Amino acid sequence: MKKHNFSAGPSILPQEVFQKASEAILDFNGIGLSLLEISHRSKDFVAVMDEARAIVKRLMNLGDDYEVLYLQGGASLQFLMVPYNLLSVDGKAAYTNTGTWASGAIKEAKMIGNVDVVASSKESNYNYIPKDFTVGSEYDYFHCTSNNTIFGTQMKSFPKVDTLLVCDMSSDIFSRELDFSQFDLIYAGAQKNMGPAGATLVVVKKSILGKTGRQIPTYLDYAVHIDKESMSNTPPVFAVYASYLTLKHLEENGGIAAAEVKNNAKAKLLYDEIDSNPNFQGVAAVEDRSFMNVTFTLTDESKQEAFDKAWKAAGISGLNGHRSVGGYRASIYNAMPIESVQVLVDVMKSI
Repeated sequence: MKKHNFSAGPSILPQEVFQKASEAILDFNGIGLSLLEISHRSKDFVAVMDEARAIVKRLMNLGDDYEVLYLQGGASLQFLMVPYNLLSVDGKAAYTNTGTWASGAIKEAKMIGNVDVVASSKESNYNYIPKDFTVGSEYDYFHCTSNNTIFGTQMKSFPKVDTLLVCDMSSDIFSRELDFSQFDLIYAGAQKNMGPAGATLVVVKKSILGKTGRQIPTYLDYAVHIDKESMSNTPPVFAVYASYLTLKHLEENGGIAAAEVKNNAKAKLLYDEIDSNPNFQGVAAVEDRSFMNVTFTLTDESKQEAFDKAWKAAGISGLNGHRSVGGYRASIYNAMPIESVQVLVDVMKSI
């Protein structure tokens, strides 16, 4: 039985992507070689990298002032690369602390320079998104995390700031329409909405680079990767190819706008059940609920054994909540069909 995969990541991907990626492992483009053994400098893979970068700008409606990079090290390495490239020697950066990954970004940035945490929801175990704060021009950049996988919160809008706007979109990128041009730098680990683990997407406005007055280690310098067109070192070939296939699938099926309609329907179906079923309650503040990661708990813990048995029997996988929150977490990324969400809702109704 095919599982209903609610894992927070590495996550579900379109079946068409799995099929095409598996074919490429055996014989890529009919050349008689596996994707896993061809040179990353070969014309066949260079074409993949070029299109993988171009499709991002098409989906985001961005112009030539932006560059697209596929790097390694996950979003965690970006926690360090962002301040290295944007935080000036005598400057300071502003961050919001909205969860585990935001706090990780803050920790790394503090190793490089001065950081102010201008807003935080830590005191409430990150169950809401702070909103009443301002970020002035005294900062080199402002960093936020758009979606918090562990706690199930999501920024519904982004503040107007008088500096560079940087966003970690690892867990909700390409899930909803945004004015992506409002951001100066976006980064995202691929393993949620884009592809398998191993690739990290960076979208950066070229004009913001080279102004910190500090020496940057070669691999941590965005300008180096831009100059080498994401080929400064051997890229994660399979992860880039699978990400390209995923974004191509998205583009061919209505783009981000169509994905947002489906994501809204899935989230509404599940949140409506949580709110109407007395056996369950949501974790995140209602106005900040994530449409990617739905966190909830049982109101009566004595029903846990029965509920766990029921959802596992229904072929559901990856529903357990993170230890920081407990309860349950249903990750409903782009590739999650609404039919799988309905299976979960039916199980919830049966308890």
